[in-house]
Amino acid sequence: MKKLLIALAMFSLLFSCKQEKKEPVSETSVVKDSIIYPERKAPFIWDAANIYFLLTDRFNNGDTTNDLNYERKDSTAVLRGFMGGDITGITKKIKEGYFNNLGINAIWFTPVVENIHGSVDEGTGVTYGYHGYWTKDWTAIDANFGTRKELETLVKTAHKFGIRILMDVVLNHTGPTTELDPLWPEDWIRNSPVCEFTTYENTTSCTLVEGLPDILTATNEDVELPDHLLAKWKSEGRLSQELDELQLFFDRTGYPRAPRFYIIKWLTDYVNEFGIDGYRVDTVKHADEDSWAELYKEASYAFSTWKKRNPDEVLDDNPFFMTGEVYGYNISNGKEFNFGDKKVDYFNYGFNSLINFELKTDAKNAYEKVFQKYNKLLTSELNGKSVLNYMTSHDDDEPFDIARTKPYQTANYLLLTPGASQVYYGDETSRKLTIEGTQGDATLRSFMNWEDVENSEETKNILEHWQKLGKFRDNHPAIGAGRHQRLAKKPYVFSRTYIDGDYKDKVVVGLDLPQGKKSLWVKGFFGDGTTLLDTYSNTVVVVENGKVILDNNFTLALLELHQ
Repeated sequence: MKKLLIALAMFSLLFSCKQEKKEPVSETSVVKDSIIYPERKAPFIWDAANIYFLLTDRFNNGDTTNDLNYERKDSTAVLRGFMGGDITGITKKIKEGYFNNLGINAIWFTPVVENIHGSVDEGTGVTYGYHGYWTKDWTAIDANFGTRKELETLVKTAHKFGIRILMDVVLNHTGPTTELDPLWPEDWIRNSPVCEFTTYENTTSCTLVEGLPDILTATNEDVELPDHLLAKWKSEGRLSQELDELQLFFDRTGYPRAPRFYIIKWLTDYVNEFGIDGYRVDTVKHADEDSWAELYKEASYAFSTWKKRNPDEVLDDNPFFMTGEVYGYNISNGKEFNFGDKKVDYFNYGFNSLINFELKTDAKNAYEKVFQKYNKLLTSELNGKSVLNYMTSHDDDEPFDIARTKPYQTANYLLLTPGASQVYYGDETSRKLTIEGTQGDATLRSFMNWEDVENSEETKNILEHWQKLGKFRDNHPAIGAGRHQRLAKKPYVFSRTYIDGDYKDKVVVGLDLPQGKKSLWVKGFFGDGTTLLDTYSNTVVVVENGKVILDNNFTLALLELHQ
C-alpha cells in the first residue's frame, strides 16, 4: 500500500506547476496532505540536534512585494540595509527539501519582530535593523520579514517536515532611538554607562554599546506602558486587545508590571500561538539571570498550553528548549561563566544549552583530541546539559575558516564533534565571508549564494559532503549525544553509542582514510558477520576478522547497521 501511495504521489507531481521544485520521493518518505515528507529514522534529541542558523533578511527572498516598508529608503553602507530575505523564503526552502537534504532538524532564524523604522550610523556607516535585533515592538512582525500568518505557516510546514523552530529572542535591550523611533521611558531603560566587561556589575547593569537602550531587567517596580507604544497599537486598531491580554497575563502569574515581565509575555505569545519549539536567547550575560528562569518558566507553560490545544500537531514529548548566547562561553568552563569577580551557572536559570565559542579554536587540533575532550566534558561536568557548537557565526569575526579554504574539514569537525551543531547559513556552500567594502560583522552577512549552488560544480561537491554528514548525524543521535571511543589510530576509526531505555544507536566513523582500498578496524564493537552500510559511499560491507574493507577514493566512511 505504501509503495502504491508513493507511486501515485510521484505521478501527480509530474503534472504539478513546473516552477515549484519538489523533493524526490525516497524509500523513507511518507505521503501526507498531498506533500511528500521524510520519515525520521531516529528519535529527536536536542543534545544531538543539527541546527541551521540563518539571517532572515539574507537567506531567501520568497516574497518580493514586502522588500520595502516603513519608508526605509536611506542609502546604507555595504551590506547594512535590507536585502529582501523573509519568512516565506525560509518556508519555500523547507518545502523544496533543502533542510532535510542537509540533515537539519531545527532552524534558528534571526528575530522577526518589528524593528526600528529609522536608520543609524554606528561608526561603520548608515545601517538599518536588517538583522532583527533592534526591537521597536515585540508584539508585531516586521513587514520586511512577513506577517503573523506567514510565521504560522513556517512553523506548521517545518513541523510537517520533522524540523523544529528556534525563535531568536531579545529581552535586554530595545532598538536605537531615531527620528522615527522614540526613546523608551526612563523607568524602562538606561542609556548609560556603556559596559566595560570587567566585572559582573559593569557587564549586566549597563548598555551593551553606546546608543542601545538597556532594559532594566533587575527591577520589580511597576511601570506604565510607553505612550508611543500605546499610540502605535491604537493606530493599528488593537489597543484594547493588547491591554486585555496583558491584564489576563498579570492576573494569572501575579508578576509585578516590571519591564521584563511585559516582554516575557510578548515573547511567549509566539510559543502559545504557533508552537515555537525553543528559544535562542541573545546577549544572555547582559541581563539579570533571574529573568531567564522566568522566561523559561513562562515559555514552558505556553508550550504545554499549545500542545494541549493542538494534540494532532505535537511532534513528541520533548519539553521547551532554550539555548543561550553567553558571549565568550567555552565548553572548558563547565557549567559556570566567570565574570572576573563572580561566577554564574546559567544552566540553573532555564538554559538546556549554551553556545560554545571554543570549537573553532579546538578544531586546530587533531580530531581525536577534540572528540575525546568534548566526550569527557559532556559526560562529566556537563552531564545532563549540552552545548551548541559552531565554526562560523554572524558576529564572530574570527571564524574557523574565514577564507573558505577548508569546507570539508569544517564539516567534519562541526558535524562529528559531540554536542549539538550549528550550521551557519552558507557554511555548506562556502558562501564568501570576506566582502569588499564591508566594515565589521557585515562581511559575515552576505546574501546566501544560491547561484553557486545552481551553477558551480565545486559548490555542489561541497554541499554533497555536508548533506551526507548531516543526514548521517540526523539519523544517528549517537553522533551528537553518544559515548565516543577510538577503535583504531591509523587509519583513524571511532565509534559512538547512544542508549536511552529500549532505544540503542551504534555507529562507526572513519576519517582521514587513504584513497583506494582500505581496512577499517571495528573489532569489539561490531561482531564478525555483521552487515553494515557505509552511507557515504552507499556500499554494503560485512565484518570479517574484526574489520571491514572498502575500495573507493573517499577519505571518509560512515558505517551503520544495514537494515
